[in-house]
Amino acid sequence: MAKKIQTAYFCSECGAEQVKWLGQCPACGTWGSLVEERIPANSAGGKSSGGGPRESWAQLSQPKTIADIEAVGERRLQTPDAELNRVLGGEGIVLGSAILLAGDPGIGKSTLLLQLALRCAGLKVLYVSGEESEAQIKMRAARIPAENDRLYVAAETRLERVLDFFKDLKPQMLVVDSIQTLYSENLESAPGTVSQVRECTARLLRLAKETHTPLFLVGHITKEGMIAGPKVLEHMVDTVVSFEGDRHNSYRIIRTTKNRFGST
Repeated sequence: MAKKIQTAYFCSECGAEQVKWLGQCPACGTWGSLVEERIPANSAGGKSSGGGPRESWAQLSQPKTIADIEAVGERRLQTPDAELNRVLGGEGIVLGSAILLAGDPGIGKSTLLLQLALRCAGLKVLYVSGEESEAQIKMRAARIPAENDRLYVAAETRLERVLDFFKDLKPQMLVVDSIQTLYSENLESAPGTVSQVRECTARLLRLAKETHTPLFLVGHITKEGMIAGPKVLEHMVDTVVSFEGDRHNSYRIIRTTKNRFGST
């Protein structure tokens, strides 16, 4: 029996869901930001059978007074790149943090993260690409003067398969290239839509927090220079890193526009 499909409207700024189109989002007040999406009737309210976007790692905790909370120092992973460590807060990547790397097409986002994964010798890294085949990634890796025998590569766009890979491999770092190509089989909307980006990001974020695994997400840039997809993506992650440069020169600039664990 075919699933009953209904129309919902999601705010591209905050991700709020509405049952009908409105000129202004009631949640964040942005004008003209509601986007129509077709979803299964049983997914209404932003939930799905596999744990919807409102299912969060934070729900595992209970309210405490601030005096009763044990102060725990930030555990960080030092990368071989001193400048990247500095940009991310001075001492490397905070374990369990989610980092969004955004930049223009062809600027080198995938190469930067593949280089990082290769240079972290001895660290088990899972690199998931929804844009390149495994053979293409292998060819690109051959141009990088580094080697990591514990780097695992998968060409996959299904979120559930990525979660299975993570469960089996138990990597110490996860790279997803890119978040706009990933989709959950629990939702019938297309990859890159507000509901898919919110669902996939929320479940990956929960995984990172629960396992204390650094998570890198690659994000696309629109022709207007904005990060593609809903603004809620930037709100959900811990750090937003902008990768900039000139295609005609070899110089690249990495800057943080948001960092919960350091200055920007």
